[in-house]
Amino acid sequence: MTSSFGHGAFPYRRTFGVFTASLLTLSVNAAPLTRDNGAAVGDNQNSQTAGANGPVLLQDVQLIQKLQRFDRERIPERVVHARGTGAHGSFTVTNDLSDLSKARVFAAGQTTPVFVRFSAVVHGNHSPETLRDPRGFATKFYTADGNWDLVGNNFPTFFIRDAIKFPDMVHAFKPDPRTNLDDDSRRFDFFSHVPEATRTLTELYSNSGTPASYREMDGNSVHAYKLVNAKNEVHYVKFHWKSLQGIKNLTPKEVSKVQGQDYSHMTNDLVANINKGNFPKWDLYIQVLNPQDLSKFDFDPLDATKIWPGVPERKVGQMILNRNPANVFQETEQVAMAPANVVPGIEPSEDRLLQGRMFSYADTQMYRLGANGLQLPINAPKVAVNNGNQDGAMNTGASHSGVNYQPSRLQPREEKQSARYSQSALFGNTQQAKITREQNFKQAGDLYRSYSKKERRDLIESFGGSLAGADDESKHIILSFLYKADAEYGASVTQVAKGDLARVKALAAKLVD
Repeated sequence: MTSSFGHGAFPYRRTFGVFTASLLTLSVNAAPLTRDNGAAVGDNQNSQTAGANGPVLLQDVQLIQKLQRFDRERIPERVVHARGTGAHGSFTVTNDLSDLSKARVFAAGQTTPVFVRFSAVVHGNHSPETLRDPRGFATKFYTADGNWDLVGNNFPTFFIRDAIKFPDMVHAFKPDPRTNLDDDSRRFDFFSHVPEATRTLTELYSNSGTPASYREMDGNSVHAYKLVNAKNEVHYVKFHWKSLQGIKNLTPKEVSKVQGQDYSHMTNDLVANINKGNFPKWDLYIQVLNPQDLSKFDFDPLDATKIWPGVPERKVGQMILNRNPANVFQETEQVAMAPANVVPGIEPSEDRLLQGRMFSYADTQMYRLGANGLQLPINAPKVAVNNGNQDGAMNTGASHSGVNYQPSRLQPREEKQSARYSQSALFGNTQQAKITREQNFKQAGDLYRSYSKKERRDLIESFGGSLAGADDESKHIILSFLYKADAEYGASVTQVAKGDLARVKALAAKLVD
């Protein structure tokens, strides 16, 4: 299937040292991209930020509108992460983190109840769990400071680095809206313009894209967060769940066998093991960076498409899941996970993808469940809620006060100084531009070389077989990304995808990592 733009519509050129798609050859008659009010869009690739490294700006109407519209595309099923499995448990701190964070969830010996929702990402609520997909690993901590949601995946990286591209990415992964059929060519048409996806695509087409069970996979925050201690000192961290059951994935041959026997193999495995008392466990680790260390890498450490190689891991504690939901709809389906649910001592970093998710996830949950979705038992914090938010559909609160505003002398509500966000120094102008340190291919090559020969063969066959269905130009661009990451990797996938290796090498030679 060829792109609707036709072959040759996006010739490549070297721009600012980065190999990018030139739009200069588009027809002068091409209709402009607009917002819903008809106004033209100036940049649909980059969110507006406060300087090169600052947070994303709320005034970015295109970003907000895209995310708002995207969050409301489905009802009642989740747009992404629809196929989910949940379980209750607890998290116990074994190594005190008070030097890094004032959040009580990290205090020595602290035990916090949790609810975890595992999920597929792209496919629908009743899809087979054998389908190739990243897996969500979202944990709601019912902490003494309020609820904290650590919303991540089994992969440590993501496909994109800016939330303004999230609706486009998911649309490309979803079935063709004309036929409701999966179409690899649509995905690769999109990803041929997204070289930063190369590492995560490698992970997806490896056997990690088809886990054997939820118990036997790790979890990752993907994003960096900030931890703030009682002295208001800030450190950047990434969170990693390490399965004590080990890691087990399905090979391509095993996928066909398992799917023919059980399309809910991951859910059945988790439910059955908890029911018989074989409670799964994960250790939580963090990687820590000082703010001044962010500039020392040859890539941007706050880029969600990157891991932090060489940064030591520090163990925090252990989680055990020991109880299945009493009612799947009331708990697993109605649980509202959102990165916006943080507590004092845990803050978002300037990661552009995380900044968008801070808004989007809470907004889509409000759309699905209503304005009072956090009053549901599965979402309600264990601490008292005390604010002036009121009314709305399905409000189950028991407010008897006449003071629904703040400040008030009749019913004071204290603003705690210790709950203030840390300060971040800003400089520069508002902008819409790529990050300056992309390094799109190196980590993909490192990942490929970390696999065993058998794992490499499975990756090559899976990726090449899927890529063979892409349009000719997109296919060769993707192959050039793989070749730039590792020559053996790119050449091998080129052979399976029936590509032209000489053409791949020529394209790869123009890429800058």
